[in-house]
Amino acid sequence: MNGLLALLGIESWKPVLTALALPPVPFLLLVLVGARLILPRRGLGWFVTLLGVAGLWLSACSGAGQLLNTYALKPPAPLSASDIADLKSEARAKKPVAIVILGNGAEVLAPEYGVSNLVASSLERLRYGVWLHRETGVPMAFSGGVGWAQRDGQAEAQIASRIATQDFGRPLKWVEDNSRDTRENAIRTLALLRADGITHIVLVTHGTHMPRAFKVFQEVAAGTVRIQPAPMGLAVGSGSRTLSWIPSPQGFDLMRRVLHELLGKWMGA
Repeated sequence: MNGLLALLGIESWKPVLTALALPPVPFLLLVLVGARLILPRRGLGWFVTLLGVAGLWLSACSGAGQLLNTYALKPPAPLSASDIADLKSEARAKKPVAIVILGNGAEVLAPEYGVSNLVASSLERLRYGVWLHRETGVPMAFSGGVGWAQRDGQAEAQIASRIATQDFGRPLKWVEDNSRDTRENAIRTLALLRADGITHIVLVTHGTHMPRAFKVFQEVAAGTVRIQPAPMGLAVGSGSRTLSWIPSPQGFDLMRRVLHELLGKWMGA
C-alpha cells in the first residue's frame, strides 16, 4: 500500500486516509446509511443503524481495545530483570549494542515552553529509553523526522535530543531526523547504526506499536542486526470490568491506537 501511495504521489495523504478509516467515521457512515434505508427497507435499515451504533459504542470501550490488543496485535512481554542485566553486561564489555527509541509525533510550538515539544506518547517512549540507558549504560538513538501530518517545524529527533540532554541529563548518541513513518524509521536508523558497527538493537516503542515496528525492523535488518523488543506502556487499566465496557476517552484512545496498528500492518507502513 505504501508503494501504491508513492506511485500515485499521494504519500502525504496518509494521515487523512488513516483518520477516515478509523472510528468514529466508518460507524457514523453506517448510521447514516442505515437511516437512509429505513424507509425503503425497514428491517435492513434498522440492522445497519444498530450495527453502526454498536460499533461506535465498542470503539470507545477499553475492554474491547484490550481484547484486540491481546489477541490481534499480541505485543511481546517487557524486558525482564535478567534481560536488563544482560544488556548491562554487554555495555560493560563495550559490545556493539544500542537503544533505539521510535518517535510518535511532536508539537511545532508548546506555548508554555516557548519551543517545540514532543507529544505525550513520544515523551513516554523517551523516558523509558532514558531509564533503560541509565540502568544498563547502553547508548541511545532516537528516530523521527517531520511526519506526514506535520507541514513544518523541527524534526522530532532534534526535539528529543534537546529534551534528553536538558531535562534528563542523558544525551543521545545518535539522532535520525529524516524518517516519516515506521518503515523509514527502520531503513534510516539501521543505516545510521550499521555505519558504527552496531549489531544489536534494543527497540523501544509502545506495546501496541511494537509488533509492527519489530516486524519492519527485522525485515530491513535481514538478519544482519539482532532486534530485541523493549515494549512499554503495557499497563492494563485498574478500573472494574463493567466500566471497561462503558465508553470512555481512554477506551476510545486505546481502540484507535490498536486499530491504527492493524491498519498499518495491512498497509505495510
